[in-house]
Parts: sequence; structure tokens; C-alpha cells
Amino acid sequence: MRCGKSIYSAIICIFAGDPTELPVGMKIVTRKVSDIYMKEKKSFKSEGTPEKKSKRRELPVGLIAVAVVLAVTLTIMVVAYQRQKSEMFEMEQMLTNERDSLEQELRLMVFAYDTLMTDNDSLNAKLQKEQEYIERLLAINASNVETIRAYRAEIGTMRNIMKSYIVQIDSLNMRNQMLTAENVEIRTQIQQVSRTNVELERQREDLSAKVEVASVVYARNVIVTGLNQRRRETDRINRLARVQVCFTLRENPIAEAGEKRVYLRIIRPDGLVITDSPGNTFQVDGEDMVFSASRAVDYENRDLDVCIFVENRGDFIEGVLTAELYLDGVLIGNTEFSLR
Repeated sequence: MRCGKSIYSAIICIFAGDPTELPVGMKIVTRKVSDIYMKEKKSFKSEGTPEKKSKRRELPVGLIAVAVVLAVTLTIMVVAYQRQKSEMFEMEQMLTNERDSLEQELRLMVFAYDTLMTDNDSLNAKLQKEQEYIERLLAINASNVETIRAYRAEIGTMRNIMKSYIVQIDSLNMRNQMLTAENVEIRTQIQQVSRTNVELERQREDLSAKVEVASVVYARNVIVTGLNQRRRETDRINRLARVQVCFTLRENPIAEAGEKRVYLRIIRPDGLVITDSPGNTFQVDGEDMVFSASRAVDYENRDLDVCIFVENRGDFIEGVLTAELYLDGVLIGNTEFSLR
């Protein structure tokens, strides 16, 4: 027979002789009551005399009194047992709810750590370490008050640690934003400086070209005269002894003063340059050019009259010839003359 959970069920269990379903303390009381009841029952059956029968009638009254006292005691114990069992059930339910709450908080913290990843490798390593620690806590089954209380305190500590990491990450993000803004500003400044440098370089090149052009010493009044052996003018090939090219180097205050060499090129109608030797060359824009004659002059930034002579060694031919003058690799003057 299985006893119910009510007080009356427990009392019925006592008199039914099935105390196995009761608590330990109640089992002891039940055994006592059962023993007294069985002893009195045997005594009652063994007596047959009138006196014994008279006593036998009085015995159930004492037995009932003992049974009542024991029943009251048993009732109190059953009530205490039911209350203790209810409290234990409530405690177990509370522990289960608390454990579930802790697990939920831990899982939320794991998720929160996932969102805290940054570009800082050192900080990421610390975040990963804290996340692994939380996952280890999740793997442990908290089954008693002390463990749950310790976990609750641990979660508080981990929350504080997470707050410090959030502050660090916010600080790093703010610094990164500031650095990004500074980098953008610096790049803008660099681009502006670069554009300014390009413009200044262009202006410098333009100015340099202008200065270079302005510093050229040009020749004016270029006159070519054919001379015979008596140094009289002639334009006939058969009487030509030499050619005289006279000109004036113009005044130029910004030109570099000092010794300079002027090169003369006399070009025949067929395009050949009259020269004493193929080795007579000078450079113009990096290229070698043949010259007919040259002369060194001492230029002092003032007008300077110069004449250059070219001997006739049979290289002159009839037609229109060209005379070109070069100084510092620049064509400074030219003219044409005819021979017949």
C-alpha cells in the first residue's frame, strides 16, 4: 500500500501497518504505535476470566489515549515534513531559475565580447581570453547555492572587466577617428603643397626659360663681305680670297660676362658646311654641329664689334650662301650673301 501526501493518509498508513512510505522520524513513531497496538491485542485475546475481561474492557481506553497522543505527534511531524518538502521544492526551483539566469547572462556576455573585436591585436587577445573563460564557466553545471553565489560574484567582476574594455575600445576608436581626420587633413595639405610645388616648378622653369632667353647675347648688323688678295670687296668666285663676317654682339646686362667663343657656319647652296676639318664641331642642344670658323671674345655686357674670317680653299660655289652665328649653343644671328 502506498501512502498519500496528506496527514490523514499518513495516519491510515500507521494503522494499516505500512509505514515504509513515511519519513524516517515518522517511521520510528509508527513502529512504536504498531508495537503497542499488537501487544495489547494479543493480551486482550489471551484473557478469559471475568476479572480479566473487566480489565480487558479498560485496556482499550488507555490504548486510545496513547494512540491520540501519538496521532497528534505524528500529525505535527507530517505537517513539518510537508512544509520541509515544499521548501525544498521551492529552493530547487529557485536554484534552477537562478542557474538558467546565470547561463543566459553568460551567453549574452559571450555575444557582447564578439561585438567588441577591434583592430588592436593585443586587445583582441585579451577579449578572446575573457570569452574563453566565460565559455568554461558555461560548461560547469552550478547545482548548489554556494556555486551559484560564486558565479554571480564572478559575473559582476567580468562585467566590470568588460566595461573597462568598452572604455578602451571607445578611446581607441575615438583616437582612430582623430588620426583618420588628421591623416585626411595632412593628405589634403600634402596635395596642396604638391600642387603648389608643381606650380612653383612650372613658374621656375618659365622664369628660367625667360632668363635664359633674356640672357642670350644676340648679334646685330651681320654683314658678309667677299675679299680678294688686295682686301678689296668682290663677289666673284675666281677672285675670292676670303670671306669676312662682321657683326656686333649686343649689350645685355643680365648675360654672363667673360670670355666667350662665337662659332660661324657658312652653308653652301647645296647644304654643305664649309670647314677646314671635319673635326671642327660644337654642340647645340646635345648634338654636334660642324663650324667653319670661330673666335674667342671678351664680353663685358656692352656692345662689342667682332669680325671672323674664312679662307677660300676652293670650297665656295656660286649661288646664295648662308652665314650663321652661334654663342653658348644658341643661334644669335644669320644672313645671306651671293657669289657669282
